[in-house]
Amino acid sequence: MPEKTAKTAAKASAAKTTLARDSVAKDSVTKTVTAKAAAAPKATKTAAPAAAAPAPVAKPAAPAAAAPRVEEKKLPTQRQGFKTNEFVVYPAHGVGQILAIEEQEIAGAKLELFVINFIKDKMTLRVPTAKVANVGMRKLSEPALVKKALETLKGRARVKRTMWSRRAQEYEAKINSGDIVAIAEVVRDLYRSESQPEQSYSERQLYEAALDRLSREIAVVQHSTETEAVKEIETQLAKSPRRGAKTEADAVAEGDADAEGDDIDGDDTAVADEAA
Repeated sequence: MPEKTAKTAAKASAAKTTLARDSVAKDSVTKTVTAKAAAAPKATKTAAPAAAAPAPVAKPAAPAAAAPRVEEKKLPTQRQGFKTNEFVVYPAHGVGQILAIEEQEIAGAKLELFVINFIKDKMTLRVPTAKVANVGMRKLSEPALVKKALETLKGRARVKRTMWSRRAQEYEAKINSGDIVAIAEVVRDLYRSESQPEQSYSERQLYEAALDRLSREIAVVQHSTETEAVKEIETQLAKSPRRGAKTEADAVAEGDADAEGDDIDGDDTAVADEAA
């Protein structure tokens, strides 16, 4: 009996030992699983910001690179070679001088402007540099072109046989064209010597406007005064053939032969206008 009791006690203690080991193993497995589950979300949380970080880095690069290119292209082309203190011809006002090139903000946009002074007219004009081609602003004529204009003054006056109002519009268009040769043609056609009939008031106004534009440009190109330029113009006009020297028949023949059929001697047209 004592031996059976000892064996039974030994079996019971062995069973307890086995149960204790199993419980320890289960506890360790549970702890490992719990630790892994706790570590998994932490890894996910730290990984998310790392993936999103590079996205905003490339945004500021594009505008910074594009801004200087626009300015570099505009400035050289807009000024068209015009510089400060340079004399220029503005068709509607004649010869002026560029005093400055300035910037102004209009309606939220920046504009570059030529500041042009017309001394004789006591006027200052601001012209956008981008618009100089549209308004017809140009540099002074070359000496060769000035010489051609002076040669034009020595030619015979050619006056169209049309109503004065239409001819006046054509003269104004030539004066405001800025073309020095066209302006010289107006001076030649409207000029009257002392031996010729006097001009009407409207003719005189157009003649003086054309003479003023022509003399001012010649004076600046030749570095002389306007008075000297006017004398040179009148000298050339005095060399032109006398008006009214042709007979009326010759004038009519010339008018028929002309492609437009309306060019005749200046004095005959003036007399016709007065009669009308």
